[in-house]
Amino acid sequence: MNFELHEDQVQLRDSVTRLLADNYSFEQRRAIAATAEGTSPAVWRQLCGLGVSGLRIAEEHGGFGGSAADLAVVMQAFGQALLTEPFLASAVLGATALSLSGDATSHALLPQVASGERTVAWASDEAAGRHAPCWVETRATRTGGAWQLTGTKACVLNAPQANAFIVSARVSGAPADAPGLGLFLVNAGSEGLGCRGYRLIDDTPAGDLEFNNVVAQPLGDPADPVSGGRVIEATRRAGMAAVCADAVGAMEGAYQLTVSYLNTRKQFGRLIGENQSLRHRVADMMVELEIARSMAMLAASAIDDPASAENEDLARAKFIIGRHGRTLCQSAIQLHGGIGMTEEYAVGHYLRRITVIDQLFGDSANQISRLAGMLSTTTRPLETS
Repeated sequence: MNFELHEDQVQLRDSVTRLLADNYSFEQRRAIAATAEGTSPAVWRQLCGLGVSGLRIAEEHGGFGGSAADLAVVMQAFGQALLTEPFLASAVLGATALSLSGDATSHALLPQVASGERTVAWASDEAAGRHAPCWVETRATRTGGAWQLTGTKACVLNAPQANAFIVSARVSGAPADAPGLGLFLVNAGSEGLGCRGYRLIDDTPAGDLEFNNVVAQPLGDPADPVSGGRVIEATRRAGMAAVCADAVGAMEGAYQLTVSYLNTRKQFGRLIGENQSLRHRVADMMVELEIARSMAMLAASAIDDPASAENEDLARAKFIIGRHGRTLCQSAIQLHGGIGMTEEYAVGHYLRRITVIDQLFGDSANQISRLAGMLSTTTRPLETS
């Protein structure tokens, strides 16, 4: 399989990289993160102007119909810049859920998401679920012809900035059941909706949502017992592939900072990068980066190729990238010494980003558990004579 970037992907990468270099340096990012919103409307508008907000939305809905491999190119650039804008929340998770819902409400909203005019946030995780994608206690009930939601959602990415939320809710069944789930659209500011905003450790805005008989508009048919679960799983897969590429970008940023530091910092009249043991550490970091890059390509291929064993590939990629990403970033901090632990230097922020990514859509332990479950159902038992 050819993993070389084609001409359009190179141009896309270069355009996004130039924009971020001019408008989103580490110092500029620190200033943005220090604001009340934690994001930059100006940077978001410029990114939308490049068309990245509609990258995964079909052309008939105002997007570009790009592949997961195209998305990986953009996410790597965002990871290296430590972007906090609502791209993952809206242009990946929200856009995927809306595209797969396939009803009139979704079709009407997709062009606005593609242009960046509106941002949506994916609200599916709940505190009691602990990485279980189908654990949903939030209830949807129909009263007088209108659907109402009651429950809570945890760690909704970019919730304080979102114009609307795509919410998973249980129409029937027990909290852990895959059947009986539906998706609903809730506008920000709706009566009975509460949002407690906060920042994740990498400065990404997030929030917990509370629904108290909030009026919601169904996406798709809530009476269909399986369609909601399928959309939730597909949206989760899209998010996993995206954050794998984001992590590779963060790893590359930490690696480049470390190489630059070792080639400029002097001790006892010589560059510390001339120390053989440190050169070996950097070589190990390069190996970890290239392994992660390959796994991110595998994750993107799992989304683009319907024939692939995408669940296994994604779980494997997420686990391996999480493990190698943490090791690389910890090595980067150690090789920097004391400066690597300061708030004012970028290398420590890359470890924070990797830590957050590891928790999204199931941490490393969860991915191992999922892989074990998948393999146990596909491996034939040994026959005894």
